[in-house]
Amino acid sequence: MEKRQQPLFATQPAPWEVDEIEDRTVATVVFAEAPGGPFDYRVPDPLLAEVTVGKRVRVPLGRGNRQVTGYCVAVGPATGESATRALKDVLEVVDQQVLVSDPMLSLTRWMADYYLCQWGQVLEAVVPAGVRTGAGTRRTQLLHLTELGSTPVSELRLPPKQARALQLLAESSEPLTPDQLAEAVGCTKAPIRACIKKGLLRTEITRRPVAALVETPVPREESLNLNTEQQQALDKIVQSLDRREHETLLLHGVTGSGKTEVYIQAIEHIIGFGQQAIVLVPEISLTPQTRQRFRSRFDQVAVLHSHLSDIERHQHWQRIARGEIQVVVGARSAVFAPTPNLGLIVIDEEHDTSFKQDSVPRYHARDVALERARREGVPLVLGSATPSLESWLRAQENDFQLTTLTHRIAHRPLPQVKVVDLRHEGSKRRGAISRPLYRAMQQTIEDQGQVILLLNRRGYSTSIQCPSCGEVVRCPHCDIALTHHRKTATSSQVEQAICHYCEYMVAAPDRCSECGFDGIRYGGLGTQRLEAEVRARFPQAACLRMDSDTMRKMGSHEEALARFRAGEIQILVGTQMIAKGLDFPNVTLVGVINADTALHFPDFRAAERTFQLVTQVAGRTGRSERGGRVLVQTFSPEHPAIAAAVHHDYLRFVSQELPVRQQFGYPPAASMIRVIVRGSQEGVTTAFCQEMADRLQGAFPPDAEGLRLLGPAPAPIAKLRGKFRLHLLLIDLDPERLRSVFRQATHDLPSVDGVQWVIDVDPWSLL
Repeated sequence: MEKRQQPLFATQPAPWEVDEIEDRTVATVVFAEAPGGPFDYRVPDPLLAEVTVGKRVRVPLGRGNRQVTGYCVAVGPATGESATRALKDVLEVVDQQVLVSDPMLSLTRWMADYYLCQWGQVLEAVVPAGVRTGAGTRRTQLLHLTELGSTPVSELRLPPKQARALQLLAESSEPLTPDQLAEAVGCTKAPIRACIKKGLLRTEITRRPVAALVETPVPREESLNLNTEQQQALDKIVQSLDRREHETLLLHGVTGSGKTEVYIQAIEHIIGFGQQAIVLVPEISLTPQTRQRFRSRFDQVAVLHSHLSDIERHQHWQRIARGEIQVVVGARSAVFAPTPNLGLIVIDEEHDTSFKQDSVPRYHARDVALERARREGVPLVLGSATPSLESWLRAQENDFQLTTLTHRIAHRPLPQVKVVDLRHEGSKRRGAISRPLYRAMQQTIEDQGQVILLLNRRGYSTSIQCPSCGEVVRCPHCDIALTHHRKTATSSQVEQAICHYCEYMVAAPDRCSECGFDGIRYGGLGTQRLEAEVRARFPQAACLRMDSDTMRKMGSHEEALARFRAGEIQILVGTQMIAKGLDFPNVTLVGVINADTALHFPDFRAAERTFQLVTQVAGRTGRSERGGRVLVQTFSPEHPAIAAAVHHDYLRFVSQELPVRQQFGYPPAASMIRVIVRGSQEGVTTAFCQEMADRLQGAFPPDAEGLRLLGPAPAPIAKLRGKFRLHLLLIDLDPERLRSVFRQATHDLPSVDGVQWVIDVDPWSLL
């Protein structure tokens, strides 16, 4: 038998290979797409200076080595498995600057763990698309002198134009492009290229803005005098700021109590330290108003929200990152603003549902802000007239410091609220507007006041039904009735039936598809129909509708609110986007067309949302010496949420609602994870959901007291965008145990073709 030659070295690999492995630098990379990582890659020597934490890199992924862009989350010497096995190389560094700072990297890591999603998905949400693509910039080649090129020109013996190029570049205060240098020398680019080839010049590829952001100046305003309650609230915030430590303060102030002025003067305090503030507002419609208010008091204000162009968003982001901005105003994503000197975070209308993201990562801006403020050691101020029950309970448990503003500015009274019982209106009511509301609108218009009408349903009619056979026109892809939209004077489109979930659209039918009956009935009420009724009954008054159908164009929110503030519009009709945060002194009447629209949804937060919406819209009036009044139309005047809202009585509502939540173990009395399972085949989807439920139940620890699993059950919207939907609710008093059970049960759960599942930690809606 032939003997094999013994290896020359006892160690495998050879000693010099071991030394090379130990000396190599490794970059840890995560991806926004599956598989999310993290994965280790070798950093080749030419890229050692460029590969840093917080930049994106291009790397080969998988057996096919397809090139993928990921985020570098760690750089260091090879250890563990990375020190003993072959690694693929980083191919390219995508970014010139760090996109994610160390504190933000730590925050996103926490978010991935808390919200049970991939780290790369969180990073992709944190860095705006316009920043990732370099929107509003162009690739530019810059020239620098090399060490050789810095030699005195007389010693280099160069042709005159090459010598002149080196001399001019040496005298320049900044790098020049080849075109700029060639123009300065008065030559073609051939001498420049010759200098590069000789090693006298080196090139750098960078990105430069195409055009600077131009803003119109805003007249400056002086600080307002605070009343006793406002000053006490400000003193508490300032004390926390001066201690330079984290504390969360809940500012519970009735509508019109001057919360914004308290925020502004607190921010003025930190700007004296050279620090920055982030102010979150719930609706894009509020952003222009809030921004103007802050710009009148501060020199450098930036805005971040989804209606900005990529170029605008990128330019604001860069200015924030450079520390040029004092105050960042924006919607929920502004919580990730790259402020290098953060001193304070403020969340106005902290109760609002729009602070919850409805796609991966399904974060809540308030909870992320709380974690960011804690990690960076800065105060967080939460403001609302109707705080979320989560925040209120934490204030009662002394996790948050509670401060109250019980009176409006100048002790103006809260508006008088009158209930219109629609059960008793009956034949008296013509259309959506009851007799009492009609008379009140007439009087308001005669007195040169303005009216706000709230209806949280868009479209013309909310249902299309055949009165003969009862057939309802439904979306073929969703378990939802189609909404009737009428064509407008400015639209050439035919009347349409639209699904507000998947945007399926057909021409509105004139006869029943089932029985052929030609007397189709359009029922229910939307903002389009309300607008038509207002125009017909009040032809002398200018009317404007604000909903997601009319406010799609960039800048439309700002334009509409500016017209209303200027008095061009007397009657403003809209959905919840007009219900909060807006301050119009001439609004003397608010009408809630149907306070019951969300009251009876199959969701444990339905009562809370109804109370908040009615209370907030009622607060839009009575903000001047003219006073104001509110008419609330409802079929459920005795409901606790309606009754408490009518009396502006938050404590009454909380005292009734919180015990119910505690009795049934719903948030904020417990933590919740919702899992939505969806698939194109009902049977397969149901079987998968049941297997997940069995695994979750099997992962319960022996001492699982307080841990509950509800479901599987069909979701309230059982079919959406062609997918059948079931959901599970996992509830526990201990949020960490909740996540542990979930991870244990699902880490090796086999996938099934055509079935997807979505995790929603701390869900804000169960629809």
